[in-house]
Amino acid sequence: MGIEIEYIEGQTPLDEDEKEGLLIKSVTTRGELDEFEQLNIEKAIEWTLGKKWKSEFILSENFIRELHKRMFNEVWSWAGDFRKSNKNIGVDKYQIGTSLKQLIDDSLFWLKNKTYSEEEFALRFKHRIVNIHCFPNGNGRHSRLVADIIISQIFGKPVFSWSNSNLNKKGEARSAYLTAIRQADSGDIKPLIDFAKLSVTKHNRLS
Repeated sequence: MGIEIEYIEGQTPLDEDEKEGLLIKSVTTRGELDEFEQLNIEKAIEWTLGKKWKSEFILSENFIRELHKRMFNEVWSWAGDFRKSNKNIGVDKYQIGTSLKQLIDDSLFWLKNKTYSEEEFALRFKHRIVNIHCFPNGNGRHSRLVADIIISQIFGKPVFSWSNSNLNKKGEARSAYLTAIRQADSGDIKPLIDFAKLSVTKHNRLS
């Protein structure tokens, strides 16, 4: 019996081949899947704690892929691999590598030239990478953790609060988050910065 996943607004459906990559065959519901994924993500967060990586490592394809792999490798066989299908969001599957390289090159330029404030840098990177949509699933959660790592490791500031909410669940926080993402899509990054900074916590966590 395969898993039937119920999607909420802003989530990208998996195709059947991607669903075949589920490593825990006993999972049949969205709730069970979310639980296993969250446990996996918490291990990835633990891996980041106490590390002091160079900005050039964080802002690299190798790190972007490694982080996703560590977030989902106990649940999905394709964790850390670029998607091989096109979605309702993101660049063409054949453009993922090129688009990610452009983002990395841009971000290294921003860093060197102090183009943006520290918060704006992290959130612009987050917004760009989620719009590339590198992976079959988990792009939103991955992009938020990347932003947390950028702000804490590169700039030495507390991680974002993301409203201290589980943004993978329906609710006011997710609606506000998606609204901020759409405003960033239209060129206004400030609402996303404001949302991410609400009640900033010093605890490294992923909502």
